[in-house]
Amino acid sequence: MTLMAEKLPAQVVQDENRKQLGAFLRARRESLDPQRLGLPRSTRRRTPGLRREEVALLADVGVTWYTWLEQGRDVNPSAAVLQAIASALQCTPTETRHLFLLAGLTPTEALTTPQCEGISEGTRRLLDSLLPQPASIQKPNFDIVAWNVGFERLMGVTFNDIPEEDRNCIYLYLTHPQWRSRLGFDDSVLVTFVAYFRAAMAEHRGDAEWEAKLARFCAASAEFAALWQKHLDVRGVENKVKIFNHPRLGEFSLQQMYWYSAPRNGSRLLVYLPVDEAGEKALSWLAANP
Repeated sequence: MTLMAEKLPAQVVQDENRKQLGAFLRARRESLDPQRLGLPRSTRRRTPGLRREEVALLADVGVTWYTWLEQGRDVNPSAAVLQAIASALQCTPTETRHLFLLAGLTPTEALTTPQCEGISEGTRRLLDSLLPQPASIQKPNFDIVAWNVGFERLMGVTFNDIPEEDRNCIYLYLTHPQWRSRLGFDDSVLVTFVAYFRAAMAEHRGDAEWEAKLARFCAASAEFAALWQKHLDVRGVENKVKIFNHPRLGEFSLQQMYWYSAPRNGSRLLVYLPVDEAGEKALSWLAANP
């Protein structure tokens, strides 16, 4: 599906990014425990987390200047200063990269954005060769562009019956009861999706396709929209054990494995592998039962 829309004006994007940066800094500051950072306990603290003065001290920047940054004003931190603030706020590499992108700075790893070149016949054969392991190829925005039958059976869907514009992991989780049920209605799944998408979205602010995708998620789910407004968590896509729920097989766990043939913000191959006997039996059953 090709989206015919113009990018947002540069000034609008810049202003929105400043607001996002300030909101993220505040949320991160308020999430920290002063005692864990070696700061003295004070009975006069009226808000959770660190004070702005304490962040400024830890990062060796002026309090007024840091306050302006958190308020989303027109200030332009250097890479060195932003790195110092990220360190003061105990940011993970993903969160630090998020800050750099919102500030209009090149992240340390200087990743490039590859273009999707479509799915070749060889790629489709590769996916089929991975059976009975469920596998798919996804874009950075979680669009599913290719899959094998194992992935369809795991998630309980037939992708050819789903409109192309709806083939997105997040959108299906928000709108497709069968898809969501396979993930066990675990509340943490949506929180994780929001954190993943926020991290990926930082470098695509103003991109019409990404903005439309975000608007569509928010329109589809008030829960997603509410979580998005919290400006709290950002996470990079990671390999982890995932729990699935099947009406015949019950609960079973599979190891989620990502492989990137391009820089980490490019399309990725996702394969699910069994971690125990229950997972092996589940995949064998799915392979034998259309």
